[in-house]
Amino acid sequence: MTRSPVTPLPPPAERRRLREAGGLTRAQLAERVCVRPETVRAWESGRSTPRGRRREAYAKLLAGLAEPAEGTTDAGTRAPVSGRRSREGRRGLHGRQEAEGTTVVTVCPDRPGDGGQGGGTVLPEPSAFTQAPPPSSARSATAREDSRYLTPAQAFDALYSFCTPALVRQTYLLTGRRDLARESVERAFQLAWDRWPEVARDPDPAGWVRAAAHEWALSPWHRYRRRYRQPEPPPPDDDDRALLDVLLHLPPPYRRTLLLYDGVGLGLPETAAETEASTRATAGRLLHARETVAAQLPELSDPRELHERLAELAATGRLRSADPPAVRGRSERRARFWTRAAIAFTVALIGTTALTLRTAPTRYEPPVPPGETVRGVPPRVAPGPLSEDERELRARLREELSQGPERLTPQAR
Repeated sequence: MTRSPVTPLPPPAERRRLREAGGLTRAQLAERVCVRPETVRAWESGRSTPRGRRREAYAKLLAGLAEPAEGTTDAGTRAPVSGRRSREGRRGLHGRQEAEGTTVVTVCPDRPGDGGQGGGTVLPEPSAFTQAPPPSSARSATAREDSRYLTPAQAFDALYSFCTPALVRQTYLLTGRRDLARESVERAFQLAWDRWPEVARDPDPAGWVRAAAHEWALSPWHRYRRRYRQPEPPPPDDDDRALLDVLLHLPPPYRRTLLLYDGVGLGLPETAAETEASTRATAGRLLHARETVAAQLPELSDPRELHERLAELAATGRLRSADPPAVRGRSERRARFWTRAAIAFTVALIGTTALTLRTAPTRYEPPVPPGETVRGVPPRVAPGPLSEDERELRARLREELSQGPERLTPQAR
């Protein structure tokens, strides 16, 4: 009985480099080989080695990441795939390398019917903080020509589709609440639609919306809202739950600085400008946040590892967002509501002013002075009981004045 030779694998450090060059997180690679992200972490650190069918699938996937994409697939020609995720002016971006011409083969040995064969070539999935790629070079000229004739609604929809997935994940790391993350991004885009002429002329519209979404997400008034008083269920993975707990215990400015620099990949000056702080203060916040995370989770002391774990944590939940027309419709309804409220308040103010002018006195009326007490006048005394003489006089008058001779009668002359 002959023993089949063991499939060779690259060294642990090379495995991690190939995965990062292909633009994959540990969670995405684990899903392709049907294992847990902790298993992939153990393979890349050298603590364990895959065996059997998983080893073959893992080796085949790494080989697909390493080979250049200049050949053809079974179905036809294979176009080169670019995994470059760098930006202009970005400093300190860790864990993102160029992967020109790489392919990713998805193999799941545990599923029935695969037989250990590759299922074809697929594009690498984007990172949790990476926005949608721009149009390809073959269509860039046409896209530039068409962009001149875009309506404001079409331009807004394009910006929304470009930025929303990454922004929802970023705000989820800032708040730890999926509903609040989705609400923050939608409110930011509603504000952008209200001020679209300003946003459309901004040199970085995505940065404008990102700053608005982060400010709304970190507002301290959310703690008084009834729907956000109860915490949301934490992530199922223990490592993700520990990292999210450390992030949420950081002060909001430190949390935002760490996300922008180590998560999104902005440079220190850009991070300072977006958080409205000096470069020195931003550097201090970043160092303090890193020290706090490293004290709680020592394996994340490396900024590259921290960036990767932030991306994995942001990609754990399925964060959905509304459609662009729905966001524009809510923004327009909100604008109409406040416009009508302002008109109603103005009409009420004008009516109150007119009523005041109509009923107010037209001349000066001096006020009536308060009464004064007059001294030296005896108080009024009520009549007391009649004496005996007075009673006799009263009786005589009643008897004689009406019928007696003393009554005067007029005489005609």
